[in-house]
Amino acid sequence: MGVSSDTVEKSDLQRPLVDPTNSDPKPPKDVGLESVLTDSSLSCRRRVYLGACIELKVLFRLALPAILVYLVNSGMSISARIFSGHLGGQELAAASLGNSCFFLVYGLMLGMGSAVETLCGQAYGAQRFDMLGIYLQRATIVLALVGLPMTVLYTFSYPILLMLGEPKSVSYKASLYIAGLLPQIFAYAVNFTAQKFLQAQSVVIPSAYISGAALLLQILLTWFAVNVMGMGLIGIACVLTVSWWVMVVAQTLYITCNERFKHTWTGLSSRSFQGLWSFFKLSVGSAVMICLEMWYSQILVLLAGLLEEPALSLDCLSICMAVSALSFMVSVGFNAAASIRTSNELGAGNPKSALFSTWTATFVSFMISVGEALVLMASRDYISYIFTSDADVAKAVSDLCPYLAVTVILNGIQPVLSGVAVGCGWQTFVAYVNVGCYYVVGIPIGCVLGFTFNLQAKGIWTGMIGGTLMQTLILLYVTYRTDWDKEFFYYYTTFRWKRRRNDWICGTTRRM
Repeated sequence: MGVSSDTVEKSDLQRPLVDPTNSDPKPPKDVGLESVLTDSSLSCRRRVYLGACIELKVLFRLALPAILVYLVNSGMSISARIFSGHLGGQELAAASLGNSCFFLVYGLMLGMGSAVETLCGQAYGAQRFDMLGIYLQRATIVLALVGLPMTVLYTFSYPILLMLGEPKSVSYKASLYIAGLLPQIFAYAVNFTAQKFLQAQSVVIPSAYISGAALLLQILLTWFAVNVMGMGLIGIACVLTVSWWVMVVAQTLYITCNERFKHTWTGLSSRSFQGLWSFFKLSVGSAVMICLEMWYSQILVLLAGLLEEPALSLDCLSICMAVSALSFMVSVGFNAAASIRTSNELGAGNPKSALFSTWTATFVSFMISVGEALVLMASRDYISYIFTSDADVAKAVSDLCPYLAVTVILNGIQPVLSGVAVGCGWQTFVAYVNVGCYYVVGIPIGCVLGFTFNLQAKGIWTGMIGGTLMQTLILLYVTYRTDWDKEFFYYYTTFRWKRRRNDWICGTTRRM
């Protein structure tokens, strides 16, 4: 049946992944993992063994480059701080303050960009290849629009920092540094969505190469700007921004000029301007979920500054946070891999593969985190000397290492389960879980133990463990109780369409 020119195109966010007129609601099954897991002629042990061989190969192929990308992105910020430190103490403080302020918009953009993982991953699994390019453009538009008010906000960073009680000289230099970073906001809007677009298609190695090249370029250009041009702090910030835009240009050229994406990138389309509000609502859930996690540790560091020995507590917690963040990068790589695998398999109609991928990624990340925790405990008396030569700080870090080891193990599980949540589209649910566990349980417990019971940094860190443990247990329970056949069925029954007066009308319901 033809569609008249006045037909109102249904929102692509509400479009079923498989043609609803198809008598067989399931797309063709994957001939690899799903066929092995459903082969009744094989014993259970044999199916698990063969499935693990298939899944581990795919999992590490996705996770390792993703880990490298996240490490390089963090390395760009760290290298900027190193160059700032060579300029002077105030410059280092200004760069650190500026990067911390910019962490707000970084987390916001990264979180909103994660919605692309859900949509593109499921569309790719369902072989709706044309929708990936539409989702990419739509996400970029939404993130760029969100970037406008954030740019205005950061334009007034100097009076805001003064209002927050920061020293005048540091605030002024930090505001100059932030001014050089402003165009970076829109680089985030393109870069994060492009990364998720590529990840949804299991294309992760090119992003690693591009990020690595951008880091090397940043180091060279920063050295030139500081030592040859004498541009100082503003030069460091501008080079950091240029480096992010280099990544944007490289990824854009790779997507638009590569024949590999001829089915998923079909050019600019006016359809990308439709359904912006629907995408915004989904992306807000993703942003809240990730931002609540990213800001949690920052709040705990601020609390440490209110303890009896603030300098010692801050130094101790900062070192432990740095070690935790380094180990967290490994889990974040598996987070990306789990999100890709879950969304692809659900979109393709392979619920058993989605379930198997979930638990395989969780188990592998958990085992790696246990190994990291053992190494950490073995080096507890020496690890702090990488950061400082202060014996008091080293002793405090050594005393806190058992708590840090528990955190490392929990961080081996929780991010992977969050990745599964993104792949399944549970972002809003996880956001509520994060609010309850982190801000209703974790922070209050940390304050009571740290201040009332005078456990100092150990008390605050115990509160963080309590919140993370509760979140991990809830996500484990929800994942364990998930009926993956029903989860798959949701994608094909949630969107019920009726044709009325040449318009598409949709009614939706969602469990969880």
